Amino acid sequence: MFNLIMSLLNNKLKYGLLSKLFHWLTAAGLLIQIPLGFYLVDLDFDQTRIDIENYHILFGLIIFYITLVRLISKLLTPAPDFKGSAFVGQKFISKLNHLLLYLTLLTVTSSGVLKKLFNGESLIIFFKKINLTYNYELSEQFYSIHIFANYTLIGLITLHILAVLFHKFFLKENILKRIL
Repeated sequence: MFNLIMSLLNNKLKYGLLSKLFHWLTAAGLLIQIPLGFYLVDLDFDQTRIDIENYHILFGLIIFYITLVRLISKLLTPAPDFKGSAFVGQKFISKLNHLLLYLTLLTVTSSGVLKKLFNGESLIIFFKKINLTYNYELSEQFYSIHIFANYTLIGLITLHILAVLFHKFFLKENILKRIL
């Protein structure tokens, strides 16, 4: 039983099963969400768009909840140590990119939800139906934040993937195995 519990948590060498699960669930969710978001922009406003938007919101909220749990987990079980280094400041850049990824994930979801709510639509959040007063200007502002945060997220994900590839092919450090 002790070994099972310990395998769920991070250790000095690699990520635990919980961190791995959260990481790959988020990645899979984003592989659905990002293209779906781009697809939604070009759709006419009809029942199909509303249905797809509802799935988009559902997946977004799932990613939001996973991100919150990831942050709590990160506080309780810090990331494994990393000994390799390409240059001074690499660890800082890595930690900054991870922090920005988390903040951007939360911003994307929050701004999307607030856009919908200020557009006069109701949503179920934390198992409670939420309604806000219609405010077109706020809805549009949150939509702009949502779009900007999405492009920021794509940039941060790209940097994250490029860093893994840099470590693998140029530094010959297989850091990916820690999260697989």
